[in-house]
Amino acid sequence: MNDSNRQAARFLPFTRPTIDEETIAAVGEVLRSGWLASGPKVAQLEAELSAYCGGRPVRSQTSATAGMEMALLACGIGPGDEVITPAMSFVATANVIMRVGARPVFVDVGLDSRNIDLEQTEAAITSRTRAIMPVHFAGLPVDMERLYAIAQKHKLRVIEDAAHAIGSMWRGRRIGSFGDLVCFSFHPNKNITTIEGGAISGGSPEEVKAIELHRWHGQLKSGVDGFDTLLAGGKCNLSDVAAAVGLGQLRHLEEFNVKRRQLVARYFELWGGEAPLRLPERGDAGHSWHVFTPLLPLPELKLTRAEFISGMRERGIGVGVHYPAIHLFTAYRALGYREGQFPHAERIGRETVTLPLFPAMELGDVERVVAAATDILRGARK
Repeated sequence: MNDSNRQAARFLPFTRPTIDEETIAAVGEVLRSGWLASGPKVAQLEAELSAYCGGRPVRSQTSATAGMEMALLACGIGPGDEVITPAMSFVATANVIMRVGARPVFVDVGLDSRNIDLEQTEAAITSRTRAIMPVHFAGLPVDMERLYAIAQKHKLRVIEDAAHAIGSMWRGRRIGSFGDLVCFSFHPNKNITTIEGGAISGGSPEEVKAIELHRWHGQLKSGVDGFDTLLAGGKCNLSDVAAAVGLGQLRHLEEFNVKRRQLVARYFELWGGEAPLRLPERGDAGHSWHVFTPLLPLPELKLTRAEFISGMRERGIGVGVHYPAIHLFTAYRALGYREGQFPHAERIGRETVTLPLFPAMELGDVERVVAAATDILRGARK
């Protein structure tokens, strides 16, 4: 078998979940129990997540997207309101604002941090602004002190899109253990998974109750046979099968994140100060490194991003894209957004690539990625 065949035989995706046999066995136990929907495993997962978040209330959902929408509803945000959010994130961050009838007000992001520009955030506040929805991109925490100072000054809610940030820390404090409403994702490509799922940390007792109503038809039960429907809720409750996966994953979260940091350190070590692409902001030990997303220097290259991705795939390496700029999608152009408004978000959208990063990787896999990417990029210089 030649080298190219060997590489094809062990294709390296840009991400892959790690599920141990104990977790697989726990799922089997749930399936045999006969209780598959929300039940004791969901309650246990929420309790363990609450303990992880310093005792704050935690409620699970079928996705972080559902959680962010419920958080907005619990805060009373709706038609006529504005929510400030970054122009570069997964589109769900903005979609949920639209879905509750509010208007997303975009601001730019840091070119290397990919996090919301807080100076632009404050400048974008109007009399209609009700909340800020920042994203801890790739697990790099936003400047929490400055963010909450702005929110407090202008009496705004903060709904943190922490989809990337389970296990991240700001100055020794876990994301989700403080702040306003914090929304996590447990999608298969995140640092831990429940197959599909998410959770909200925080909220007043009234807001927690609202979240519970919105995730289960707006129904309130009383006694063994009493029902009332208080609002037109949805159905976003997590299953016990998913929760069993999450419980197994949560036990390994810290070791997963340690491995992610080790792999990223190797990327930085190998590329040093002469990387053929622009590396993301490194942050500190509080960065949980959900994804590793350098920028291609496309103006200096004779190839497109699609050609780079194809070239890596030919070498047995998967590459993703996180993310296009939201304001350039059709749905948001319809609100009046156009090219040139948020240059960093737009450049990131054009140039970003997501290189392999997941706990089952070895340092040798990083070396393979670096060698392949360097070879392609050096051969493509103008």
